[in-house]
Amino acid sequence: MDGTKPVMESTAEENLEEREESKGCFECCIKCLGGVPYASLVATILCFSGVALFCGCGHVALTGTLTMLENHFSRITSDHATLTAVVQIMQYTIYGIASFFAVYGIVLLAEGFYTTSAVKKELQSEFKTTVCGRCITATFVFLTYILGLAFLGIFGFSAIPVFLFYNMWTTCAAMKSPMANITDPDSICVDVRQYGVIPWTATPGKACGSILGDICSSSEFYLSFHLYIVACAGAGATLIALLIYMMAATYNYAILKFMSHGNRRPDKFSEPY
Repeated sequence: MDGTKPVMESTAEENLEEREESKGCFECCIKCLGGVPYASLVATILCFSGVALFCGCGHVALTGTLTMLENHFSRITSDHATLTAVVQIMQYTIYGIASFFAVYGIVLLAEGFYTTSAVKKELQSEFKTTVCGRCITATFVFLTYILGLAFLGIFGFSAIPVFLFYNMWTTCAAMKSPMANITDPDSICVDVRQYGVIPWTATPGKACGSILGDICSSSEFYLSFHLYIVACAGAGATLIALLIYMMAATYNYAILKFMSHGNRRPDKFSEPY
């Protein structure tokens, strides 16, 4: 009996040490997870996804649209020279948007980690944030607000080609419908000149009847139509991502500014992002 007592005590001590080690690991994991800015993380993932969809699909859709116009609506190069230049400028702009948001998304996520950590340490009274740190956060809030307004315009602009392609598609669908009683299908036309895409002097400028039906059945039209829809959805996702980050950063900035004056955290505030 006396010989087994030290063995039991040593076993109990080992079990206690294992529980303490496992508890410390668990607390460490909880602490690490508590420092993750989930709102900024979601906004970053949504921003990357939205920008990738908008830039990738928009670039291919613009190329397909230009090809379709050159083949069916404007066969003279000089008539669509301006359109070609505009499409190229828009494609270069897409390159710039993709490059900028690839960097800006990473910076936003890093700033979200910094701000969330600063908010938690402020609440624990471990240190006080500097004026420079709060100014950086306010700058990102303002810049994200400006980018949000810009992408609101981009989202509205990206819906225009969706509307134009949808009108053409519905015209073709109505013409091919068995319920339609059309005596002269060639009288049904789609004139893209009225949208200002190409000048009024462009030849032929419009497509009618069976030619219009062939255009709607072509791969350029089908692919461009759906890519414009996806690009518009990507612009909307990016806009939502910027709004999410702006709300999270604004909340954190308000907490930091409030705590910098020596105030206690109000009860109405929820947990920081």
